[in-house]
Amino acid sequence: MSLNIKFGTDGWRGIIAREFTFDNVRLCAQSMAEYIHDSGMASRGLLIGYDNRFASEDFAAATAEVVAANNIKVYLCSKTTPTPVISFGILDKKTAGAVIITASHNSAEWNGFKLKSHDGTSAPTEMEASVEGRIPEIAERNRVKVLPLENALQQGIVEYIDLAPDYIQHLSKLVDIESIRQSRLKVMVDPMYGAGIGYFKGILSGGSIQVEEINGERNPLFPGIQPEPIARNLTKLSRMITERGIDVGLANDGDADRLGVVDEKGEFRNTLEVFALLALYLLDTRGEQGAIIKTVTSSSMLYKLGEIYHVPVLETPVGFKYVGPLMMSENALIGGEESGGYGFRGNVPERDGILAGLYFLDFMIRTGKTPSQLIDWLFSIVGPHYYYRTDFEFPHEQRAAIMERMHHAAPEEFTGTKVVRIDTTDGFHFVMSDGSWLLVRFSGTEPVLRIYAEGTDMEKVKALVESGKSLAGV
Repeated sequence: MSLNIKFGTDGWRGIIAREFTFDNVRLCAQSMAEYIHDSGMASRGLLIGYDNRFASEDFAAATAEVVAANNIKVYLCSKTTPTPVISFGILDKKTAGAVIITASHNSAEWNGFKLKSHDGTSAPTEMEASVEGRIPEIAERNRVKVLPLENALQQGIVEYIDLAPDYIQHLSKLVDIESIRQSRLKVMVDPMYGAGIGYFKGILSGGSIQVEEINGERNPLFPGIQPEPIARNLTKLSRMITERGIDVGLANDGDADRLGVVDEKGEFRNTLEVFALLALYLLDTRGEQGAIIKTVTSSSMLYKLGEIYHVPVLETPVGFKYVGPLMMSENALIGGEESGGYGFRGNVPERDGILAGLYFLDFMIRTGKTPSQLIDWLFSIVGPHYYYRTDFEFPHEQRAAIMERMHHAAPEEFTGTKVVRIDTTDGFHFVMSDGSWLLVRFSGTEPVLRIYAEGTDMEKVKALVESGKSLAGV
């Protein structure tokens, strides 16, 4: 079974009870413990957290039993905890990193073993490779150690911890929470049955703002949705916003490190728009300066904002394990990706869907604009931009053939517009002379081919996606 453990863009994910079993989780935990010892950080301890998925707390406890048996102090979250809260906790407690039992936005049958480094970021490639690479030998030699949780708690090598109070106090230093509380906004929050349940309501309670939460109970089946904050999963939120005259809808994914936004008209605002809006908020409304870090799937609007506000814009492959380190080295103002994950200077250089939501509310309050008016303002600065993405599941045996077709693809133009650059750093990225682009890439977390496009005309964007499908042969 250990051969099924392959770390991707953001840890290892598998189907519960098929690949994602207690035995395999313990193998990963043993490997992580050995990595920490070899890195000389065993004395710093390890944070372990979990989301609302089926048996996540039990998988977290199994992880704690193994790490504790390897004589590493464990700070075990006492309740479901969002990933950004755990990332903050790493720095706050100065631990060697964290393990989070979560499959983020994946559907209900999945769970995952997510690694965080000692600086709070997604585990870099070399860290994941080291942890993955040890697993076959650990399994072969049967060297997994286990200390029953009850014994570990009695010995003090495992300690329960609640990270929320210190995290919320930290947020209050980054954004004026009290002014948001005293606004008269009507906000509807959809935590999508995930780890973010109660956070926005708890942070913003006690003032004039009205915060209503839907899908705010634990349900590991995620009924009717996949916990990814995109349009098709937010139809209930969109409908209720229009029915009840709500000013804005905020949604988090299963572990609350991503943000989705629905405007006052019930229209989902895509993640490229939200990324550009958050950058505009920091650059213009708050008057801050600093680099913007974007992944290859993020909007070209950011380049235009960089030119207007005289800040550099740097591009990385998909994944915050690439964005985070560059944010640190550049002291970047903001970093983000197309999945709806955004990180900010002054916070952990990692995705934080809770802080991103608070910043969006602050943007509305400071400008007095609705979300759709903010979009209009953005487009008045950079011009209108449209975006479309489609995903295809495919049998594993077809991956090589798709890859071969894409490697041989060398189109000179799409829809009458010349291709000026082809970048294969992460997938197959075709950039056109008018700034529009098409990207075909494999997901790093699930067996899915993604095709993305952005341009200034929606019909052309959809035509680009169709061209991408033809190139890939799907």
